[in-house]
Amino acid sequence: MDILTKEQRKKNMQHIKAKDTKIEIILRKALWKKGYRYRKNYNKLLGKPDIVLPKYNIVIFCDGEFFHGKDWELLKNKLKKSNNGEFWIKKISRNRERDDEINKRLSFEGWTVLRFWGEDIKKHTDECVKIIEETIFDQNISD
Repeated sequence: MDILTKEQRKKNMQHIKAKDTKIEIILRKALWKKGYRYRKNYNKLLGKPDIVLPKYNIVIFCDGEFFHGKDWELLKNKLKKSNNGEFWIKKISRNRERDDEINKRLSFEGWTVLRFWGEDIKKHTDECVKIIEETIFDQNISD
């Protein structure tokens, strides 16, 4: 593992984007190709969902594995041994809590919330789109 200086780490962190990330673009292109129209980074909803399908009341979040704590127990153990681990454990724990709060609030407001991990979007885009389409289909049946 490479050890970065504070300046190198700062530069890396500054280049992490909050919107129009690679994983968002991959999923949006796949949806657009299938004929689905959406809003992106919709700031009228809590959490600014990455993709919103207003016609179907579906919000989609494209979550990065590190910042949203995929396999949290494993990641937490790694972070405990790392440089500045306490900071990251606290930050990611709060991100996970916030994700849960956002999911509950949006669901309460009548939205269906879908979350996809970045690696799943990159490696299994078609399966992610299929889950979205199944959600649309299930909603149409219940209406």
